[in-house]
Amino acid sequence: MGFVSRIVAVGFAMALPLLALAAGVTLPDFTQLVERQGRAVVNISTMQTRAPSQAGVPGLDENDPMFDFFRRFIPRHQDGPRLDPDNRSLGSGFIISADGYILTNAHVVDEAEEILVRLADKREFRATVVGADLRSDIALIKIEAAALPRVVLGDPARLKVGEWVVAIGSPFGFDQTVTAGIVSAKGRSLPDENFVPFIQTDVAINPGNSGGPLFNLQGEVVGINSQIYSRTGGFMGLSFAIPIDVAMDVQQQLRNAGRVQRGRIGVAIQEVSRDLADSFGLKRAAGALVSAVEPSGPAAKAGVEQGDVIVRFDGKPVDNSSDLPRIVASSRPGAKVPMQVVRSGTQRDLMVSVGEWQDPAAARKTPTKGQAAPNRLGLVVLPPTPAQRKEMGEQEGVVVERVQGPAARAELQQGDVVMAIVTAGKQSRLKSVDEFNRLVSSLKEGQQVTLLVRRGEAASYVGLRADK
Repeated sequence: MGFVSRIVAVGFAMALPLLALAAGVTLPDFTQLVERQGRAVVNISTMQTRAPSQAGVPGLDENDPMFDFFRRFIPRHQDGPRLDPDNRSLGSGFIISADGYILTNAHVVDEAEEILVRLADKREFRATVVGADLRSDIALIKIEAAALPRVVLGDPARLKVGEWVVAIGSPFGFDQTVTAGIVSAKGRSLPDENFVPFIQTDVAINPGNSGGPLFNLQGEVVGINSQIYSRTGGFMGLSFAIPIDVAMDVQQQLRNAGRVQRGRIGVAIQEVSRDLADSFGLKRAAGALVSAVEPSGPAAKAGVEQGDVIVRFDGKPVDNSSDLPRIVASSRPGAKVPMQVVRSGTQRDLMVSVGEWQDPAAARKTPTKGQAAPNRLGLVVLPPTPAQRKEMGEQEGVVVERVQGPAARAELQQGDVVMAIVTAGKQSRLKSVDEFNRLVSSLKEGQQVTLLVRRGEAASYVGLRADK
């Protein structure tokens, strides 16, 4: 930018408030909103002991052109594929009840071994995950505290495009950062996120804002900041928030049942273009065109046919094909729901018995029966294979399979070999997994322990303290 251009830009920026005053327009004052509601916004830091991964749209290869299009904004170490016990992340959240329930994004706490919540008054608490739903990116966590400040919830349906909104969060770890902007659009559908009608804003959102609240000017939470459009990972003027009514429905199901139930009817759909509307005898280009019907699925049993255009479901209009998955998903499985379709230019009323949608990603993450749980030291160990024994030249020791808690803080890694355990001045060489587990199970909470750990050709003593 040249000298003259910079002068013009600076002058224009300085003139904006004067132009607003001259036009009789009063700019919004956010100070009272921040003073009242900022106390209920928290900083969330977590530690993962999994391989770091690039943040992006789930299910997309990093070479896909859409990979960088939508990013979930949470900073992570990006410098290697190995397991990193110092893999920490930062996010935000907000208190929804005085007894310590907090809403945030699921990707903030996903696979976290430890969750630390810092309040606006600098108090810190360890949090537990009540439940998380990766599909909607909502998580409910809990801290043991009472008489906490909490937010006031608003109605996203009353939110208007062009309305001022405010975000409070911890971008890059800077607690209680306030940014403001306007609602750019409502009901946005994003790639692989067809169950959430996102609120699009131009509020400055950056890594660490993830999970923080989006307020209207009345100081009510209307959304949870979840994703940004960015090719760099930084703010580019397009931010997306989950409507608070969607989030509260999810958290209530997580609190009551530990999981979220969603409806399905078994159809494949596509958008109705103007040309398709003319071909199918529709008065306007609206609805969801059924391109395929699952045999013996709920829609097939209700009489839905290929080529039908679904225009209403459960009393709600289907203006765009992206509306249908959200409306169906919000229906309770087993409910009988009215549906209107247009077939050969004629409207028909049908009744469908809603089925239950199963998330294949959630099924893949379900632990297998008998999977070992970490012990007081945060370790899961396995016996060395014959090849490992030969490589080590040792007949003793156990191999670290998983680390969390104390072991992660002590920077143990997957593949380390624990040769011995030292307690109360006595060193015990380890000959089996059973022996290791027996010794660890006898530890008391807070007891200091030292492990003799071999990594490669080097061995060293590592101190750690037993957890609960």
